[in-house]
Amino acid sequence: MTDFLKFSIPGKPEYVGVVRLAVSSIANRAGFDIEAIEDIKVAVAEACNNAILHGISDNCCNFEVGCFLENDRLIIEIEDKGHGYNMNEYVAPDLCNPKEGGLGIFIIKTLMDEVEILSNTGEGTMIKMTKYI
Repeated sequence: MTDFLKFSIPGKPEYVGVVRLAVSSIANRAGFDIEAIEDIKVAVAEACNNAILHGISDNCCNFEVGCFLENDRLIIEIEDKGHGYNMNEYVAPDLCNPKEGGLGIFIIKTLMDEVEILSNTGEGTMIKMTKYI
């Protein structure tokens, strides 16, 4: 059995904390330990920040957060209807020569067990993150 929760969030930085709190409550309910919950919160904040910075377009000012709670995992989807981008052009950051910004996807992939990014130019982006209990 899967429990599903979905939120529509205003594309404003002040709501990232609300999403982090909601998702951490869901993760706690699922039985994740404190360390895993902290990882989830950081990954969610990074994905939300990406949606706010890159995914809010003139025709849509909200982004969607979906949480699927299954027996052995929590799946979080953060979707925006912004400009999107070509995933083939994504370049992993050079950690030997760090620069400001550009680490969000790297951080998310490091903290979560599975990450899938679906994005097309002009169609928005969806980041699907899975954490196993």
